[in-house]
Amino acid sequence: MTARPSVPLFAAAALGAFCVLGFAPFDTYLAVWPAPTFALAGLFYLLRKASSAREGMALGLAWGAGCFLFGVSWIYVSLSQFAGMAPPAAAGATLLFCFYLALFPALAGGLFVRWRRKTARDALLFAGLWALSEWLRGTLFTGFPWLAVGYAQSPPSPLAGWASVLGVYGVGFIVALIGGLLGEMASTGWRKPAPWLSVLLLLGLGGLLRGMDWTQPSGAPVSVSLLQGNIPQSLKWDPKRLPLSVDTYLRLTEANPATLTVLPETALPLYFNELPRDVLRGLTRHGDALIGVAVTTTDGGYTNGAVALTPELAASAYAKRHLVPFGEYAPPGFAWFFRFARIPMSDFTAGRPQQEPLNIAGQRIAPNICYEDLFGEELLAALPAASLLVNMSNTAWFGDSLAQPQHLQIAQLRAIETGRVMLRATNTGMTAMVRADGTIAVALPPFTTAALVVQAQGRSGLTPYARWGNLLALLIAAGACLTALRRKKN
Repeated sequence: MTARPSVPLFAAAALGAFCVLGFAPFDTYLAVWPAPTFALAGLFYLLRKASSAREGMALGLAWGAGCFLFGVSWIYVSLSQFAGMAPPAAAGATLLFCFYLALFPALAGGLFVRWRRKTARDALLFAGLWALSEWLRGTLFTGFPWLAVGYAQSPPSPLAGWASVLGVYGVGFIVALIGGLLGEMASTGWRKPAPWLSVLLLLGLGGLLRGMDWTQPSGAPVSVSLLQGNIPQSLKWDPKRLPLSVDTYLRLTEANPATLTVLPETALPLYFNELPRDVLRGLTRHGDALIGVAVTTTDGGYTNGAVALTPELAASAYAKRHLVPFGEYAPPGFAWFFRFARIPMSDFTAGRPQQEPLNIAGQRIAPNICYEDLFGEELLAALPAASLLVNMSNTAWFGDSLAQPQHLQIAQLRAIETGRVMLRATNTGMTAMVRADGTIAVALPPFTTAALVVQAQGRSGLTPYARWGNLLALLIAAGACLTALRRKKN
């Protein structure tokens, strides 16, 4: 008796959901960084048994649905609790978005079954297609690379070292290659030495790369106070509650002196030119400040900005470049969306692609605002000039969900890729300092009103990834596919 067609689909969906256990916050409790590898090994095994490309697409779609419905369920929280959408509409939008994301594993699955040769080289084909599909998901329609499997390989995973050379998509290629090798052995037997040696080599090289110091300390450390105001999203945009935001950040600044004080994204719900001078003087009482605030433009628009301010009130600004579709602007043809979602300041203007780091507190700081740190290659524009990276986020939009720890884990990969300390100042969490090797030095508990005062060391130099961006990973992925498809000469 053959298995029902639904059984492999349920198995694929379960494997996709299991993959999420490799990401934060689950890695806090268990050493589960191998979970995505085993989840992809299971998918490879199912795809090897698929009878058609159509079945391969269905298996990839089921895997992706299990992964994204579990892993990015926080989108429903954002839409229903804070954007004001009716629960059925929010649930429908979340479901559609997750199934859109699942189309990319479906594409990889369908092409794999179409092109497989049922030889040992299938693992290369699987890894190449997987990495290319993740890169496409992170690029198409402005991209959404959340839950790319490489993010699960933050320290202590030995594969974290690959990020300094290949970036997160290259790490995803390694994860999928190991998964394919394991799936191949599950299909054909566990006694062949070559796949085991390949797995050990990939893990061992990753461990060696983790120990390499591609960048160097530059100058003296600087004291930084990262403020976490913990202003509820439901109160933040109420004009009557404006004093709550202002007073909270002034009080935290006064109680936690540092050379540089950093406020999170849109910490003060006003335009920068509307902030009273006495507020600005209070924020720079002990030194320079980096303030998350909207900045008006010369044509009457406004940007989601970070303003560097000295005690003399000399200002320079960074404007967010990579805006969130449906959150910070309406894509063409989707203006109707905002009839259902009530999102304040949802018509931002994007900043210029090339912006110089901000000279402040004796450092050259490259800010990135919230969602921007998902796009590792875009952060490279500030290198090698930038000595520190600073992420400013308002994660109150996502409530008490998986989004906050997942976002901190993304920052860990950005630190490894760039060889720079990543500082994070957030409204509700996770405010933290991430070392250049991707380990978390210290973090504030989420949903607390507090400041994190740290000594941040600026760095200079470039990692291999900072030199090449995603190009090397894409070439390797494409080369793996071509190698797998090359016919043997008789």
